[in-house]
Amino acid sequence: QEAEESEEDLCCPVCQEVFTDPVILSCSHSFCKDCLKRWWKERPTHECPICKRRSSRPEPPLNRALKNLCELFLQDRDQRAPEALCSLHSEKFKLFCLDHQQPVCVVCCASDKHTNHRFRPIDEAAQQHKEELQENLEALKKKLKICEDVQVKFDQTAKHIKVQTRHTERQIKEQFKKLHQFLAEEEEARLAALREEEEQKSGMMKEKMEALSREIAALSDTVRATEEELRAEDVSLLHNYKAAVERVQRCSLLDDPQLPSGALIDQAKHLGNLTFNIWNNMNDMVSYTPLILDPNTAHPQLILSKDLTSVRRREERQQFPDNPERFDYYISILGSVGFTSGTHSWNMEIGDSTGGREINFSPLAPKTPLSVQKKFQKISVNLDWNNRKLLFYDPDTNTHIHTFNNTFTHKIIPYIYTNGKVKVLPLKVSPAPVASLILGYELAGFHSLLGQ
Repeated sequence: QEAEESEEDLCCPVCQEVFTDPVILSCSHSFCKDCLKRWWKERPTHECPICKRRSSRPEPPLNRALKNLCELFLQDRDQRAPEALCSLHSEKFKLFCLDHQQPVCVVCCASDKHTNHRFRPIDEAAQQHKEELQENLEALKKKLKICEDVQVKFDQTAKHIKVQTRHTERQIKEQFKKLHQFLAEEEEARLAALREEEEQKSGMMKEKMEALSREIAALSDTVRATEEELRAEDVSLLHNYKAAVERVQRCSLLDDPQLPSGALIDQAKHLGNLTFNIWNNMNDMVSYTPLILDPNTAHPQLILSKDLTSVRRREERQQFPDNPERFDYYISILGSVGFTSGTHSWNMEIGDSTGGREINFSPLAPKTPLSVQKKFQKISVNLDWNNRKLLFYDPDTNTHIHTFNNTFTHKIIPYIYTNGKVKVLPLKVSPAPVASLILGYELAGFHSLLGQ
């Protein structure tokens, strides 16, 4: 019991192991040098992990007295370790049986049980097994690093959900302020739906983060246990080697965690066509936009309007979670819904945009140069899904520009790539049903693309 109490006094409060290169703070608390560095890396205020008092010295001095005590304690503990003996012959283990994968004494080696077996010296076998275990340990450490990196992404996503929720709530309130008092119940219902989604998705992220924390803790325990096995006596390591390897390999078989798709708040559902959805009560105030953009797919250099109907490019990248739906190479954004049947149309205001790009994901589709006679300010898009046609025309003059005939059979999703600003124009009519395939054509600056 006295030995246990003595070891507790010589343990670092951070890693709970016997001090390694202990340093002492001005508050008289001591820590392993590396433990304190890691602690301060996350807390640049240089506070004490125990009393939270700030340290005036960025490089605390070495606690030599404590270091000497720890070294003496470890030497004494190692000397007290009993030497393992063969339970059958009370002889020292000198060899390792490769066939039985266990240490044996020289008497066991000559017994019938080990006839024609292969043997290696204990130290040679231990070194080989250490190397194998070390390889498994390194793989486990890499997996741990992956988990920790994903945990950071989970945390960023959870924070962004909060930001999205506050942003969406603010805009919902702004729109509802423009409406008459009798729309208060509608506002309350929509905010409740938003908070329900926030609770659901925040709860989902919390569960995944808790599960990831448990996995990280388990992996950390396995890493720590494996490292202890590697520090153990050769015989002890060989006795426990099979269990240690199984433990490490069992952890290594677990799938790496992934940031789930669809984790972010569906802003388009809450904000898209908000006034149109209450059109029956406020018909004169309602405008309908047939295409709502999905902010969860927007490239970090794109800025959306509050109503999610226009987008413009900026030079600086915004800080967004690296969710699977988001574009990170092409400066693009998708519509919030796709089309699988029917006819759908919308008008795009492209202004003076001059940049254009065709992004074609089909290696068999040839480029088709299109010539135009004027510079367009607006482009009308009409999709006839059932007849497999996509039409473009000038809404100001009702002049046909071009028709694409295709054999698409899957959902079509509006796709926008822009170097400037693009706006989906509202309508004063009832909306058409919604459905879609990726349009790999730039709608902003479309006159430039058609001229190729």
